[in-house]
Amino acid sequence: MGNQKVLALKHLTKSFGQKHILQGITLDVYQGEIIGYIGPNGAGKSTTVKIMLGLVDDFEGEVELFGYNIADGDPTYKQRIGYVPEHAEVYDNLTAREYLTFVGELYGMERDHAEEKAKDLMAIFELTDVFDARLSSFSKGMRQKVLIIASLLHNPDLLFLDEPLSGLDASSVMIVKEVLAQLAEQGKTIFYSSHIMDVVEKISNRIVLLHDGQIVADGSFEQLQQQNKEGTLEQIFNELTGFNQHEAIASSFVSVVQDGDTT
Repeated sequence: MGNQKVLALKHLTKSFGQKHILQGITLDVYQGEIIGYIGPNGAGKSTTVKIMLGLVDDFEGEVELFGYNIADGDPTYKQRIGYVPEHAEVYDNLTAREYLTFVGELYGMERDHAEEKAKDLMAIFELTDVFDARLSSFSKGMRQKVLIIASLLHNPDLLFLDEPLSGLDASSVMIVKEVLAQLAEQGKTIFYSSHIMDVVEKISNRIVLLHDGQIVADGSFEQLQQQNKEGTLEQIFNELTGFNQHEAIASSFVSVVQDGDTT
């Protein structure tokens, strides 16, 4: 990991009406880090990412990417960013070739280069035979691979991933996890958000836990273990967010499922 600061949030605050989503987030992220950005639903994870991507404005505080304040209005920093959203819409009527070439051109790539690179990456994911098939015919896992390719096609320096492994088979999960590790080794910075704690625990070299719009933990998994005296990331997550009703809720759920069942 390098000493170059890639991203800086300074007292970031965002509200929607009377609801305070982010409450003074301050965070510095450096080159080559894989940040596991986690928290309960509604904690503000997606809002943070959308602000950094320029998709949400009207916030308080400062956001700097690559040393530039995004409030200055210059969008060129976006060419250095890749993004896989949790719920992505693709153009179903386009083929994978057309969609990926279009995305590459949006990021400033030459058409032929984008198309050739997309073809090579589809082949690595064993999707050569559907390169010219419409995306409407793709399974969830195939679409996810296309989205991952689209996020990396232009070789970004900063990658935002929101549940990127959703729908992937076991072998593809291993490939993507290894890709992320190798990209980080080469100086890419990865902002990884997921509810799958064991994956976050394994791939992240730094974990940031958001709760009620505030950062309540920031460090390596080993550091969080030492601070909270817990074993797994899931246990640390539950301790810091105060969630300890999972067994009782599960018991209630099972009781209703079995109610009246005489078999």
